[in-house]
Amino acid sequence: MTRETINAKNAPAAVGPYVHAVKAGDTVYTSGQIGLIPETGELPEGIEAQARQALENLKAVLEAAGMTMANVVKTTVFLADINDFAVINAIYAEYFTGETPARSCVQAGAIPKGGLFEIEAIAVK
Repeated sequence: MTRETINAKNAPAAVGPYVHAVKAGDTVYTSGQIGLIPETGELPEGIEAQARQALENLKAVLEAAGMTMANVVKTTVFLADINDFAVINAIYAEYFTGETPARSCVQAGAIPKGGLFEIEAIAVK
């Protein structure tokens, strides 16, 4: 099995000692993506803007690994407030169409940088 480190140029820099993703064979495991704006490193205001930016960041990481959102087979979503579940479902459905991945969604005690939304994914070629 081959192992490759993925760092996407179009995603915000990691906020800790980790990489954007690891490709092991035909599978990509992403680190959690929050809604940081790549150019500024700042979080936008509100759950909708943060979720959209985090999903765009995830897309950038997957593209750097040679994959798309259609390759995603599993996601884990972390919310600062589980009451945002319905709002997140609507946004999530814009990014994952057709055969949607399996998903877990939980309320987290805290998300880095005071974020409201975080997503990680497993994708297979």
